[in-house]
Amino acid sequence: MSGSTSGLAMALVGRALRRTFQHVVRFRRHDGGSMALFAGLASVPIIFAVGAGVDYSSANMAKSKLDGVADAAALSAVDHTAITGTAAAAQTTATNVFNSEATGINNVAVGNVNVTVTDGATGRTAVVAYTATKTNAFMGMFGLPTTNITGQSQSAAGLSVNINFYLLLDNSPSMNIAATTDGINTLVSHTSAQGGCAFACHETNPSADNLGNPNGEDNYALAQNLGVVTRMQNLASATQALMNTAAATEGSNTSQYQMAIYTFANSGLSTVQSLTSNMTTAQASAANINVLEVYDNNWLTKTNQNNDTDTNFESAMSAINNIMPNPGLGTPVSTPQEVLFIVSDGVDDEVSSSCSESLDGNRCQAPFNTSWCTTIKNRGIQISVLYTAYLPLPTNSWYNDWIAPFQNQIAPNMESCASPGMFFTVTTDGDITAAMQSLFAQAISTARLTK
Repeated sequence: MSGSTSGLAMALVGRALRRTFQHVVRFRRHDGGSMALFAGLASVPIIFAVGAGVDYSSANMAKSKLDGVADAAALSAVDHTAITGTAAAAQTTATNVFNSEATGINNVAVGNVNVTVTDGATGRTAVVAYTATKTNAFMGMFGLPTTNITGQSQSAAGLSVNINFYLLLDNSPSMNIAATTDGINTLVSHTSAQGGCAFACHETNPSADNLGNPNGEDNYALAQNLGVVTRMQNLASATQALMNTAAATEGSNTSQYQMAIYTFANSGLSTVQSLTSNMTTAQASAANINVLEVYDNNWLTKTNQNNDTDTNFESAMSAINNIMPNPGLGTPVSTPQEVLFIVSDGVDDEVSSSCSESLDGNRCQAPFNTSWCTTIKNRGIQISVLYTAYLPLPTNSWYNDWIAPFQNQIAPNMESCASPGMFFTVTTDGDITAAMQSLFAQAISTARLTK
């Protein structure tokens, strides 16, 4: 029994081998599937290339994110809070900032972050260098599971930086409101013949308007006689104080500042002080800052009936843009940095046929068009904005008709004009001097990336 079983088994094996050999021979002689084979083989490098591209793009995105984290970490070591502490404390802060922000980047493992903070005679520098790996989605199948990423960011603050400041001050009639609530109430109560006016408008021919003031004076003189301090008076004093601060600051940190002072004009700028490095001269000139003087209601001069379109922000910004040169780094071997300092209540009043808020023909009252702000910032010039809040005046029919509809847009619009962190609001009873000092300090101490 065992012998026959063994023979049968041998026969079956032999038959299987013969059939297998026949299939192999037929396969070798049949070439109908060669293109499919070649296509399959060619797809390997194509898949490899596509996968490599995807992983390369993903690694680049990860590097951009890590570079942004490194920038933030470097700046944190020299910002206003860190700069008052020790270099060691700033190093810890920057390291913590990098690690906390880098943790949220998907498929990235930080290998090492090295933060160096150095305090020297000219200020503080911070260098953040990192290494990391990005997990590959495709290349791991070909023996490349990760991509290495490296980067570095450097920042500096407290350096000797030379800056030119250009002050653009809104001196339109709406800016000459009383500076305090009590002052506003006083003016309103003494101008009942006008329906209660809170603005100390300056006119050379007030008799044409039948203001009803004692002795026929304009509201500007009335405010002076009543002892009411206006916003423009505070702005002039604040600008003078700023010149003192600038002189003291450049003396203590070896920086050099220059100041230029301009006010709005009906079509362009009015020069109060051209660019000067003499802060005493600039301070004396600032005493001349005053509200725009008109002929009477609707008349800029005796021969120019401009319908009170006395605030043309666009023409002022265009003119100041032409005056300011391109900024440099502000170092001794470079041209100065440039800072535009705007003080305004944020309301345009000009002739414009395209204005959606037009009235009396082409007269336009609306929030400032900030397109010039963008143009100037794109040149690398910083813009500081002090918004002297346009006070709601519900007792004034003109305000109710033309300003109230866009009142809530004014402040956000002004803030959009400013560079990041360089916007400040002063309301009625607020301190314009303190606000200008704060913005000046912000402008000169703003940390900057150097690499």
